Amino acid sequence: MAPHYDRPPISRVYENLPGYGVDLYVGGREGASDVRLLRANGISTVLNCAVNLDFNYVATPDEVSHDSRVEYGPAPIRYYKLGIVDGPGNPDTMMLAGYYQLRGALDQVLPEKASYPFRERGNLLVNCRAGRSRSVILAALFLHLHIPAEFPTLLAAIDHIREKRALRPDEWHETPKPMLIAAAERTVGWVRLLESHHEAAE
Repeated sequence: MAPHYDRPPISRVYENLPGYGVDLYVGGREGASDVRLLRANGISTVLNCAVNLDFNYVATPDEVSHDSRVEYGPAPIRYYKLGIVDGPGNPDTMMLAGYYQLRGALDQVLPEKASYPFRERGNLLVNCRAGRSRSVILAALFLHLHIPAEFPTLLAAIDHIREKRALRPDEWHETPKPMLIAAAERTVGWVRLLESHHEAAE
């Protein structure tokens, strides 16, 4: 097992995403749970890709919780949840869903209605428990597919994020996990196949 190094709770891995004008961050549970830190970095959207980690960003619940019910209501952070296992066990559809959920979170425009009080389009954080594997591969997959001229291979995007996230060479064998890299490689093929069919149908 590789040693675990201290690193920032969140790391900006890409500035000014083409077509969106926002920054992409990667982080772990400490950063994703720190709303002040998120707001200080202009982060309005969080995509949590860890199946074994949950957050409640609701500051003022619509109703007082009771019995077995949990608090609910609008939150100052737009929160999206995906469930990737940090190891074997993920169907290809989960990584594919993660790519489209990340892209969808960036594309989505909320309506100007009272039931959507937080419509700010700020920066986006992809997080998992430690910010070393699942979040890295999902962000790398997106960068490779969204900016292929800059990241012509998935590995190029992974290496870029490793540097920005301060992941050391002696932990690269699990940052991200090999089976997640393989799943992302397969997802690249699925995305290209789906989008070629979509273009042919138009």
